[in-house]
Amino acid sequence: MASGIFAILDDIAALMDDVAVTSKIATQKTAGILGDDLAVNAEKATGFLSSRELPVLWAITKGSFINKLIILPVAFLLNFFFPVAIKIILVLGGIYLAYEGMEKIIEFLFHRSKKSDEVIQESVLPENDEKSEKAKISSAIKTDFILSIEIVIITLGTVIEQQHPLITQILTVTFVSLLATVGVYGIVALIVRMDDAGFFLMKKSNNKGFFSVLGKVLVKSLPVIIKILGVVGTIALILVSGGIFLHNIDYLHHIIPPNIPSIVSEFGLGMIFGLAAVLVMMIGKNIFELIKKN
Repeated sequence: MASGIFAILDDIAALMDDVAVTSKIATQKTAGILGDDLAVNAEKATGFLSSRELPVLWAITKGSFINKLIILPVAFLLNFFFPVAIKIILVLGGIYLAYEGMEKIIEFLFHRSKKSDEVIQESVLPENDEKSEKAKISSAIKTDFILSIEIVIITLGTVIEQQHPLITQILTVTFVSLLATVGVYGIVALIVRMDDAGFFLMKKSNNKGFFSVLGKVLVKSLPVIIKILGVVGTIALILVSGGIFLHNIDYLHHIIPPNIPSIVSEFGLGMIFGLAAVLVMMIGKNIFELIKKN
């Protein structure tokens, strides 16, 4: 009896060891996506009142966990019964990411100017603020859904390449997916609370000494970091989408010269598909408005 228990414990230990080693390899392969995920979601989780930052971030985090609960079983089932569907889903997700990235660039270039009275009027409407908050949370969860698909698929591909048994595949992909959510949104929470930490240090040190200087640096750095993350997040959307197109549409390998760096190809593809998606959406909206008027 005792020997049987020890044998089971030994099997569990060996399984956990396989999961740990495979998770490390998968995490290294998804490091780029995780970096993009951090930049994109940090940009989307900022821009709220200080009192609303953590509740908004928690709402996005819960949405991210729900995304994983949906994606994981679907990914395993599709990989077993219909693996081609995974590529189709990835490409559709890439189009969405490219659209979001190019929409931000177009908005920045052509729709930035607003009269000061319009801005003030919008800022004092609580109903609009609530709608804007819900819209931003919804947008962040949708973007997280697409990036989560990419993370899950890359991790799943890693464990399949190493020919691990099904239980190891399930545990590894689940562990990496949950680790991605906890790690990314934990770091985002630290970023959005930098100013509060800075004010705390300044208050405790009575605006004197090293901690006061550190607090001032944290407070002044936050808006700069947010702006940088906004730019990086937009670029990340385009790069991630371009990478999805490059790695999942075989035809592109025949028309893109092999001497072009992959990052250039990915960015170019992201912009092309993004512009096409924005154009299609604009035409669709105009047609819908015309039908609605008639």
